[in-house]
Amino acid sequence: MIMAKKSIAAEFEKGQQVVYPLQGVGRVEDIEERPFRGEVVPYYVMYFGVSDMTIRIPVETAKEQGIRAIVSQSDSEKALEIVTSHYEPVPTDWKLRYQMNLDLLRKGEVTDIATVVTKLYHRSKVKELPILERKLYDNALHLLIDEVAFSMGKSKDEVEQLIFMKLESEE
Repeated sequence: MIMAKKSIAAEFEKGQQVVYPLQGVGRVEDIEERPFRGEVVPYYVMYFGVSDMTIRIPVETAKEQGIRAIVSQSDSEKALEIVTSHYEPVPTDWKLRYQMNLDLLRKGEVTDIATVVTKLYHRSKVKELPILERKLYDNALHLLIDEVAFSMGKSKDEVEQLIFMKLESEE
């Protein structure tokens, strides 16, 4: 059986660091071609050290799945400014809050992740977060730390201390 080769330009290169919403920072290990529905389709092979997971995503759908390059240092600084900015009160209904924050994380922008961290941190100071919301907060915090650390060339510990210093300076 002869398979047609699907020609799609890859946006990311082998060895490049990328962000996958809800998964965090990963690395393009390879771009490989695999048969799919009678065609040979290029796939990104990405490794995510945080979860020790390797995934394959078709090059063609990577963008719509939210995969993007690591943000610039200036974008990381903007995200850190959000962490220090005054936050808006969030709905008291935790299910509504959870869905709103999950939607922000799915968008995958570093500023949205910073917004989720800020809102849930301050909410946790008012009242203990429900388990699902606590997991969402922890996930958002790790996503923010990972990307900002990589973008700014700092250690994860340094970035984590900086974030908490900024969060606690609001009180």
